[in-house]
Order: sequence, then C-alpha cells, then structure tokens
Amino acid sequence: MSRMIAGRLLLVLALLSLHATARADAWVIEVDGAIGPASADHFVRGLEQAVVANAELVIVRIDTPGGLDLSMRDMIKVMLAAPLPVVAYVAPSGARAASAGTYLLYASNIAAMAPGTNLGAATPVQIGKPELPKPTDDQAPDEASMSPMETKVINDAVAYIQSLAQLRGRNSEWAEKAVRDGASLSANSALEIGVIEIIAPSMADLLEQLDGREVEVGGRRVVLETAGLAVYTHPVDWRSEFLGIITDPNVAYILMLVGVYGLLLEFYNPGVGLPGITGAICLLLALYAFQALPVSYAGLGLILLGIALMVAEAFSPSFGILGLGGLLAFVVGSVLLMDTEMPAYQIALPVILAVAVFSAALLVLALGMLMRARRRPVVTGLDHLLGATAVVQLLPGGVARVSLDGEMWTVASDDRLAQDDRVTVEAIDGLTLRVSKHEER
Repeated sequence: MSRMIAGRLLLVLALLSLHATARADAWVIEVDGAIGPASADHFVRGLEQAVVANAELVIVRIDTPGGLDLSMRDMIKVMLAAPLPVVAYVAPSGARAASAGTYLLYASNIAAMAPGTNLGAATPVQIGKPELPKPTDDQAPDEASMSPMETKVINDAVAYIQSLAQLRGRNSEWAEKAVRDGASLSANSALEIGVIEIIAPSMADLLEQLDGREVEVGGRRVVLETAGLAVYTHPVDWRSEFLGIITDPNVAYILMLVGVYGLLLEFYNPGVGLPGITGAICLLLALYAFQALPVSYAGLGLILLGIALMVAEAFSPSFGILGLGGLLAFVVGSVLLMDTEMPAYQIALPVILAVAVFSAALLVLALGMLMRARRRPVVTGLDHLLGATAVVQLLPGGVARVSLDGEMWTVASDDRLAQDDRVTVEAIDGLTLRVSKHEER
C-alpha cells in the first residue's frame, strides 16, 4: 500500500514538473549599463534559453548609455530572427535607451517605456566632433566639416536604423534625426510621434497592455496572451560575469601587462615556471578580451615598443635615452589603446599613470643594479689578480715567487727583486705574473 502511494506521489510530481516546464512565462532579460561583449553574450544566450523554455515572449528591460556597435548588431540579429515576440521596455523611471539602446528599441516587435525615461542620441560616438556647434532641430548637420569616412559611418548608421523603423512600422524621420543630430525624446513625446507603442509604469501594467495585441513574428501573425503570465528574470550567470570582468578595458590592459612582464621574467630567469605560466594565461585572456573590444593596433604596437625599449635600456644602458623613449611610447600607446570615445570603454588615466610609474620604477631599479654590478670588482677568473699586491719570496735557485689566493705564483719583473719586497701585479702571462716593485711612500 505504501509503495502504491509513493508511486502515485512520484507521478503527480512528474506531471507538475512537466507542466511547469511547458508553462509559457514572460522572460525578462536585463540590459543594464554599457552594451559590450558581456551584455551581448548574456542577451543572446538568454533569448536562446527562452525559446527552449517555450516562453510566451521576451521582455528586454533596457537602461543603457549606449555601447559598442558590433555587440549591438549581434543582439539585433538574434532579436530579428527570434521565433517569439521580443518587447523592448525602457525602465524603471529615470532609465534611458541612448545610442545603441535606441537601435534595440527600434528592432523590437513592441517598444515600451516607463514614465520619466528617454531615448535617442544615436550618433556614432567614434566620429563625434565636440568642437563643432551642435545643429538645432531646424538645421542640417554640417556635412562639409566631416571627413569622407565620418560621412560614410553616419550614412550607414542612418540606413540601418531606418531599415529597422520600416520593418517595425515606426517613425523613420525621427530615427534619422537621432543619428544625424543626436536628437532625444521623452517617453510621452516618443509615444506621440510613433516611436514607441506603450507607456507602462510597471511590469504588471506592461503585461496587461500587451494582452491581445497582434505582432508579426517570423512571417506569421501572433496574438499575445499575456494576462496573468508569470514573470521570470533571466539571471546573469558566471560566464557572462567572467566575460564582463575580462572585457573591462582596465582589466584587459592590466592582464596584458602582467602577461608581458611575466614572460620577460621567465626568459630572464628560466626554469622558475610560475612567472611564465601566469604570464601566458594572462596574455591569452588579454588577447581574447582585445579581440572583442575596439582596440587600436597602433596603440598596442606603441605599448609593446615602449616595453621593448625599456628592456633594452635595462640590458644595454644608453644614459636614459632608450628608457625615456620607451616610457613615452608606453604612455601614448596606453592612451590610444581603446579605439572608441565611449567613456565606459576607455582605460582610466590613473591606471595608465600607475602602470607607467611602476614600469619606470622597474627600469630605475634595473639600471641601479646594473651600475652596481659594473662597479663591483671581478671575482671570477684571473683578472681579479690585476692590481693585487704581494710579498716576494725567494726560493732556492733564485726564483722569485709570491703567494696570492692561497697559491704560489712565479713572478717576473724589470726591477731587481729581493726577498720581502712588495710588488704589484701588472699582467698575467700564462702561469707567470708580471709585477712591478711597490714603492713605499
């Protein structure tokens, strides 16, 4: 009897588990902070898992100042190809969908904002010209002041956001203004001119307003049934957190330097193992982070040149010329390393200065040790006998010998030598020391 009851309980639990797995939830994927490789990885894998979990829809809660173009486009590609509706929701109040966030909003099936939020300022920041006056709403941008490459990037960004606007039936004229003029909108203004479809103060209110709306997904019309849906927030897992740490420009920069200095230490003192292993791991992590970041190869080359010059100064002193040149190249390369004007993807100046001071201190320490080594008397071979003084001992047969370093040496001199004369070693000729008589003063 007890086995029968236990079996029925297991069957009920299995059915409940199956029902929970098949239940269509509203998945929430949060995009907070600057958009980069880590946030793109979190979004892409979250959307894939939502599809596997048979979610009813995905809500992307956005609060971002913008981010990297490549990461943004990776997110939009997955969003456009998703087999379920994707809703972009700028929330909570006070949040923003600036720059890359505006593109995400335009790419979604339904765009929503909380009261007190804003979007826009979608001009590519890499080509911003802060010294030029910003055009007003009734002025055309001064395209004559832009280089052909800047014009090309602007036109590409305009075409991209307009294609998204046309795909989702949103205001394409304002989208162009957001890119060319850096225009921004509040939530109410965005609703009035057809940039968004919903203003919702909370997630519950958003689900209520979404219920019954019809959207096109994968070429088919889908009617949303969101009333009473459970909300599941997709957490940031260890992989995304780790990727976020190593793709931080400051962390990637330090990893690169630890890798380079670790390998240099291993080459200088082979056989230790720990510096080489640590350096190799850090350098590989840095290279992985750099391939996901907008790195300037000119800046990277200057950093490596600076390190090479400082190492050359340590091994072959040039009175500081190589060292100062290497330090200058190192600092300039560090400033130029990140090929973007996004503040979130710039290396902090205090970090650059701290590393430069540390490198300079290592250079001075190495030079000091080298100079002390050069002043130190020779302690190996026979050269250390030059300049040494000894007392002549005449042995039978009239052969003059001296005792140095615990050994007896035959000596030859142009001076007449007598027993107990003090002599100075001038040269070494095989096993014979050439000496001169030491004159007393």
